[in-house]
Amino acid sequence: MKKLLTLLTLGALCGCTPQNAPSSLSLSPVGYDSLAGWEQEDFTSLMPLLRDECHRLAQLPPETVLGGSEAITYGRHAADWSNACAALATASDARTYLETWFQPYEAGTDAFYTGYFEPQIPASLTQGGAYQTPVYGRPRDLVRAKATNGQMVSGRWVNGQFAPYYDRAAIDGGALAGQGLEIAWLKSPVDLFFLQIQGSGRLILPDGGQVRVSYDGRNGQAYVPLGRLLVQDGELPADGVSMDSIRNWLEAHPDRMMFVMERNPNYVFFRRDDGNLAQGPKGAFGMPLTAGRSVAVDRSMVPFAMPLWVETKLSYGAAQPVTWDHLVFAQDIGTDIKGAGRADLFTGWGATAQSVAGNLHAHGRMVLFLPRPPADSPTGSGAQ
Repeated sequence: MKKLLTLLTLGALCGCTPQNAPSSLSLSPVGYDSLAGWEQEDFTSLMPLLRDECHRLAQLPPETVLGGSEAITYGRHAADWSNACAALATASDARTYLETWFQPYEAGTDAFYTGYFEPQIPASLTQGGAYQTPVYGRPRDLVRAKATNGQMVSGRWVNGQFAPYYDRAAIDGGALAGQGLEIAWLKSPVDLFFLQIQGSGRLILPDGGQVRVSYDGRNGQAYVPLGRLLVQDGELPADGVSMDSIRNWLEAHPDRMMFVMERNPNYVFFRRDDGNLAQGPKGAFGMPLTAGRSVAVDRSMVPFAMPLWVETKLSYGAAQPVTWDHLVFAQDIGTDIKGAGRADLFTGWGATAQSVAGNLHAHGRMVLFLPRPPADSPTGSGAQ
């Protein structure tokens, strides 16, 4: 199974993602002079990111489909990037390079942005004391199969019949105990729940060491947003749903927290990831995510590797939202990231990253940078 960071974000957590996100992409060419903040972008920091993207693309067979809507006429296959990546080898200035080799196209919809981060959670590699909540690795009997409608589903084989996999309540009740699947132990089921929401995390061990765990599959059960349930139950106001408010409610109601969390039957499994902790976790495109530069997209709309110009607002703590205009790269996907103009910004790890991600729920503008086809490239017959 492909190793990817599965994202459930604030939108999925609260059930507040817009339900009317356009299901088709409409593109209109625009000039670089139309991009708010383009002159102020940190182009120096973009060059190594562009090189990393081209390195990843070079690892793929030319016919590899990167994704994207049919409205994208060039850039949906790895081979479409060969000319632009070849030119990058001798480029010295990211701004000149981008303006030469990419054509901006505005997504014809009001964009909507949320955020996700890599949580840091106290943990132990052995059970004992306060550490009693297991982090499970992928069970050996969890398999993927094709349903009669052609869709891939997760489950297990029982007496020759394919059955749904254990839900959250069954797993919490011990359905996987005794199989040696525990890769770490946490202090709280709430910590585990939020680790599963983010899909990856840094476990902070008692000796100060860190271990990263990354997504390695889920049980295939439907995801039910806790925020929506708490609003329906009258426990939270509709305009007061956030990661913090949901966590605070769960921790304030220890007698009810397991019942409420188990109303979401979805369950995520992990693997130990010994990658470089100076970098972010790997996204679905196979590259380490970069804070403030990597986004998750709907791959049916936007191809992997695509540079995107984002114009929106970010909130830092209790401060008023501030304008945020930057180039990002489509390097991940997420369960709740669906529709045109939809993206989820990776904010990094630590307290600030958590605060920014938890408060990011903003509209804005999205512009896609498509690599120029050969006829329109500087070396093609269509060059001006």
